[in-house]
Amino acid sequence: MRATLKWTSGLQFVAQTDEAPAIVLDSTDGKSGPTPMQMLLMGVAGCTAMDVVSIMTKKRADLTDFQIVIYGVMAEKNPKRFTDIEIEYLFFGNGLKESDAQRAIELSEQKYCSAAASVNANISHSFKLLPPEEANR
Repeated sequence: MRATLKWTSGLQFVAQTDEAPAIVLDSTDGKSGPTPMQMLLMGVAGCTAMDVVSIMTKKRADLTDFQIVIYGVMAEKNPKRFTDIEIEYLFFGNGLKESDAQRAIELSEQKYCSAAASVNANISHSFKLLPPEEANR
């Protein structure tokens, strides 16, 4: 895996991998893109989301939508790393089983999610099973 980063101005950078479109990284002051720490949080969310959706699909769950809300708590002193991460999984569909959702989350957390395994933080989760019509609220 390879990525490049090019400084544009201030604390703004354009980042790109060989396989994907470029993205802008910025500071909280610049606001033209996510900060590196926000990207890290989104990376953990994206990694576990891909695992969970893949597992639920293999279980033939009637998943009509899926969302993650992720919260990161950072240390107050440098390095201001994530100390705690809370992941809320929102499953939307018909006839979804708690046991399937819980197992998909466990497999992601314990076996598959490389991004979460790479972060030195306490990671906890919660989940909700919701009807499809609540997905767009």
